[in-house]
Parts: sequence; C-alpha cells; structure tokens
Amino acid sequence: MTTIQHWINGSPTQGATTTQPVFNPATGAEQAQVVLGGAAEVDAAVQAAATAFETWSESSLTQRTQVMFAFRQLLVEHEEELGRIISAEHGKTVDDARGEIARGREVVEFACGLGDVLKGSFSDQVSRGIDVHNFRQALGVVAGITPFNFPAMVPLWMHPIAIATGNTFVLKPSERDPSAANFVAGLYKKAGLPDGVFNVVHGGKDAVDAILIHPGVQAVSFVGSTPIAKYVHERATAHGKRVQALGGAKNHAVVLPDADLEFAADHITAGAYGSAGERCMALSVAVAVGDAADGLVEILKRKAGEVKVGAGDAPDTEMGPLVTKAAQERIENAVGVAQAQGATVVVDGRGLKVEGHEDGFFTGPSLLDHVTTEMDAYQEELFGPVLAIVRADSLDQAIDLINANPYGNGTALFTGSGEAARRFQRGVHVGMIGVNVPVPVPMSYYSFGGWKDSLIGDNPIHGPEGIRFYTRPKVVTTRWPRPRQQVAAGFNFPTSN
Repeated sequence: MTTIQHWINGSPTQGATTTQPVFNPATGAEQAQVVLGGAAEVDAAVQAAATAFETWSESSLTQRTQVMFAFRQLLVEHEEELGRIISAEHGKTVDDARGEIARGREVVEFACGLGDVLKGSFSDQVSRGIDVHNFRQALGVVAGITPFNFPAMVPLWMHPIAIATGNTFVLKPSERDPSAANFVAGLYKKAGLPDGVFNVVHGGKDAVDAILIHPGVQAVSFVGSTPIAKYVHERATAHGKRVQALGGAKNHAVVLPDADLEFAADHITAGAYGSAGERCMALSVAVAVGDAADGLVEILKRKAGEVKVGAGDAPDTEMGPLVTKAAQERIENAVGVAQAQGATVVVDGRGLKVEGHEDGFFTGPSLLDHVTTEMDAYQEELFGPVLAIVRADSLDQAIDLINANPYGNGTALFTGSGEAARRFQRGVHVGMIGVNVPVPVPMSYYSFGGWKDSLIGDNPIHGPEGIRFYTRPKVVTTRWPRPRQQVAAGFNFPTSN
C-alpha cells in the first residue's frame, strides 16, 4: 500500500504516523494511505520555508521567473501523467483533469511576466532635490489551504504568484486527493526551485488550525465552503495574518426567450454536470424566463440523458463518479428531498451502476423542474450533478432572484439581446458573469472572486489582486545633497515647498 508523505524542505517526509485511506472513486477501492500531520509537521514546514525565505527573497526577479518558465514547461510535459493522478483520486475524467492543469498553468505564465507587473513608479523633484519612488516586497512565509475538487488548479492559483514575488509557501491540500500536490512539488524541484521554498503538509483540521495560528505564517489563502471560509478568515485575521477566503456558490444561468435554446441547453448541461458538478463555478440553477421554460426543459432532459457516465480514465466518459461514498449518498438523498418538497424529477440519476465499476461512487445527472426558492435543492450548495429549474416571468424577476441569494460567485445569461446582457451584467450582485458563457472563470491576468457569501473579506485570488495580496508596498523619499551643501532642517511638518 502506497503511503503519501509530506514534502518538506525539498524531499518526502514521513512525519506523523496517523494515516487516512485514499480511495479510487471509480472502483470504491482503497488505493493509498496519506499521512495526517498536525502542529509539528506544520512547524517543520514553516521553519524550512522561513530559512529558505532568507535567500529566496533576495534572489533576482530573473532567477525567479526562470524557475517559473522551467516549471511551466514541466507542467506541459507531464500533463498526461498528472491528469491521470488527479483522475484516479478525484474521479473526474482525464480530459477534465488536463483542462484544470491547463487553466492552472495560465497563472504560472502570468507569474513568468511579473517583471512588468512589479515595476514601481518614480516621481522626480517632488520638492527641491527630493525624489520619491515605490516598490513592493514579499511578505515571508505564506500558506494555502485548498479543496479536493481542483487538486492542481486551485493551488496553482496561489503558489506561482507567491513564489515568483519572493515568498515561500506551505500548501495544505485536501486529504481526499493528495498526490497531485506532491507531484507538483517534484516538478518544482526539477525546475530548480531551492529546497524549502515550496512545502506540502497533508492533514485535516489539526493541520489547518496549526497554519492559522502559526506566528511564522504571514498570509493564508483558502478555497472551500463558506462556513469554513468564515472560520479561516476569523481565526487567521485574529492572529494578524492576511487572508484570502473564497467560499461556496449557487450559480444561476438565466435563459431568455430570444436565446438559442439548443445552444443554451448544450452549454448549461456541460456547466452543470461537468466534473460531476463538483465545481464552485458549476451551474446548479437554470432560470427559465417566460416562454423559454418548456422548450428548455425538454432539451435539457434529452441532453442530460445523453451524458456518458463512467470511469474517469475511459476514453468516452464525459462525467465520472463523485469523490466519496458519502458525497454520492448526500446527492441522491438531496434528489429525494427535492421530490418530497414538490419538485418534478425530470431526470433521475439515482441508483446508477456502471458496468465493471459497480462499487464506484457513481450517480447520474439529475434534472429537477418547478423548483422554488424555498426548497433545499435551491438553497443548499449541493456540489453534485443536480440541475434545478426555476421559472421566472421576466429578466428583472430573474435578476431579483439572483440578488436575493446569499451567494454571488458566478452567473450566466443566454440571450441574443445586447440590451438585456448589459442590464443583466450591471444589475446582478455577482462577481463573475458570463454572457452566453456558462462557466465564466476569468483568465489569469484578471482576478477570481465572487461577492457576498462567496468571498469572505475583500481579497480575490490571482491576477492583479494576487500580486497585491502576496506583497506589500514601500515608498522611499530621497535627497542627495551635494558635498558640503547646507540644507536647513525644519521643525515644522514637512511640505513640498
């Protein structure tokens, strides 16, 4: 049985002897054990990172970006291998895993271009003989706490920018699919990253709490559920740390009567059931406006029935299993609750068995119609392949419905009207918006983050906000008088006169 160890100071580290099983979701079989660290392992990683920071923070920008260029190339060369590692532990298809690696790699490419982004400004002769300039410096040791659903991409939203700006990093990935983090650590080493700059500590709540209170950690980045995001934000800020805390979502896709219903249904199906719905940007609610409703439901019913469910490494699979048996049971129970509360189960994914993988954690796509905002299927972030149809009379009613929801991560509008699109994008209280785009995840040179309960605090992730988060500014005022030149000192508050 393989044991997945921590990665501290450039090599695998056993650490604590407590372990937890890692399953293959497609077979239901235990395939590895992961060690679960706590305060001691976190402290060892932070100490290694603090020592490495002394030299890494003084390295040249050229040296840091050269490592990022090499790391980026290794991600390209090992994409297939890493994709299969992710698929085997998460359950998503290998194609989907390759997609998340590619999107994470875009942040590495952004980090490769930090020479331009980190340029400061200079003001000449602000007063006689006095100039002012500014620059940004790294914080020190920073940490990331990341979820199971994107074991490569979400950490890649964090550590490339942190490392390229001169910080050192401690990653606490999900213990459900931990191998990707160690694989990435090995790629960093091959890319020439000095030991201790990137570290991985596996574990559960004990490891998380140790990171949140450790005095050597300057900043914490987190992606996960809203309750845990609030906990991380409160605990870490109470200990003087900067915090990025991205929470949950309930993403709506609004379909207007003027939309191409076949096009909209095709993209909503992919947005709802891709990665088995285990995405914070998954479409979990389709708001059918007016006359669009009946036609949209019929097409969605057909397309949901056509989704090919199977093992993630099967070449024709479009949707794999859920990550755990508990997740499978929770989703199937949610469909039953929705039916009991009055929703119409148009497509029922419960009880699906995949030939040759009868013990896998599979459930099929489920489509619910006539869902109301009072039902659990609407109010809860199900995080599974369940799409709820809510009917609205107008675009304005759909906007009001979205704005009344406590989450504000992503939303989409399907329409042929520019006026409607402009009214929608200005009116919704949501951070990321797609127009005829179902999953509007921004490019790496923009920042990712929602509104309301989808972002706790005010620090989005990657892009320009990522640069600001992992660095702090210095402003320097200088005077260089000529030798033996007398410059009178003043006791009044200095001015530019």
